[in-house]
Amino acid sequence: MHAVILAGGKGTRLRPYTTHIPKPLVPIGDQLSILEIVLYQLKSFGFTRVTLAVGHLSHLIRAFVGNGRDYGLDIDYTEETSPLGTIGPVLNVLPWLPDQFLIMNGDVLTDLNYAEFLGGHITSQAPLTVSTYHREIRSEFGVLDVDASGEKIVAFREKPAVPFQVSMGVYGMTKATLKRYQPGQVLGFDTLMLDLLAAGEHPRSDLFGGYWLDIGRPEDYDTANEQWSEMQRVLLPGGVPQRSQRT
Repeated sequence: MHAVILAGGKGTRLRPYTTHIPKPLVPIGDQLSILEIVLYQLKSFGFTRVTLAVGHLSHLIRAFVGNGRDYGLDIDYTEETSPLGTIGPVLNVLPWLPDQFLIMNGDVLTDLNYAEFLGGHITSQAPLTVSTYHREIRSEFGVLDVDASGEKIVAFREKPAVPFQVSMGVYGMTKATLKRYQPGQVLGFDTLMLDLLAAGEHPRSDLFGGYWLDIGRPEDYDTANEQWSEMQRVLLPGGVPQRSQRT
């Protein structure tokens, strides 16, 4: 099984932590970087190959991770010299990827079983599977429904909650879905989704109910560190690997 990890962003929302360190390498609980946690998880779920899509401060990621031997993985790299969007970096290595593979952001902490997720994608034969999470926004105000005249109130809801599903930043990808695009072009996840919907090729949602934290803002990073003592047993059931206990 093959995973592509998107690790090339500048992490501007996480500054000042990412001023001199790429976001995937920021430490969690003074033990492991985000990227290390993800790599050990992928290994535990049976993945053997990982491609790291790097860009900003890529030399630090290459020096830290190397060829993947310390993680029990075969790791290679694709580097973007200018931003290519979420999916764009994958196009440059598409010929060397299997027919079905995993794409994920390099700043995600979750106990999602990546192998089961990818297996579900393969079985579904969908062009794209998105791991999704339930969120809701609660209004701070009472909401009035007004008729077409704009004068008659027809319903009232006191501070209603609006439920929706969001992308977790983990995708099951079918290689053929990306063959319509050219290597080197900018391709965001939003464009890919809209193109598929316009073509009548509906992506699949795989709703997940476990632990998920997208580390995009300083408050998210603080949350990850506050929760680490409890969540490390969930994220790494086998314990912290020996490599990462070195000082």
